[in-house]
Amino acid sequence: MSARSGEGRRAASPLLSAAEVTAQLGDVPPPAGHTDAELAAVLGLLTDPTGAGRRRSRIEAVVVGHSRDAASAAAARAFAGAWRAAGRPVWATVDWPEEAASWLRFAGRLTAPEPDAWVIAAAAPGWAQMSRRLRHSTGWDPARTVGFAALGDSRLAALAGPGTLDGMRGATADGHTWVIDRGWVTRSLPGPPA
Repeated sequence: MSARSGEGRRAASPLLSAAEVTAQLGDVPPPAGHTDAELAAVLGLLTDPTGAGRRRSRIEAVVVGHSRDAASAAAARAFAGAWRAAGRPVWATVDWPEEAASWLRFAGRLTAPEPDAWVIAAAAPGWAQMSRRLRHSTGWDPARTVGFAALGDSRLAALAGPGTLDGMRGATADGHTWVIDRGWVTRSLPGPPA
């Protein structure tokens, strides 16, 4: 009898204690304001069919998620504005606190529309909790998720747990890209000088 089958006992909660989050992420800086190069790279990861991503089909509808700090909220608004200006739909924008008693309501709102992709602008502690809940309770796919610079940190991938964020891609502040693979964040190297 498995805990996931619903028979007998309930599955263990994927949430982390505040002590675990602090111990793992102690000195991870809060999100900084996004840059124009970062926003352009996030847009590029979603629109370039031959780009850094594994997903090569056309992405139209997205859901945007963000933590409630000012920098993440501003990045989410900037992305949503640019995406809509290109004639593409944003099906929902979902925000969440850095600490919550339950992440399930936020996770459900983020995944209920079943978009082509998710775009995330968030602080590491809240995204660690949210991503764990998403993997545990929904059909969310990190390989269909693009993040802003604050999420491109291997400490976040380790805290979220094995495989939780594998395949997630994102942009750095200078407009390069990153991908999470087997718990490690690998950044793209700058191209040759123009």
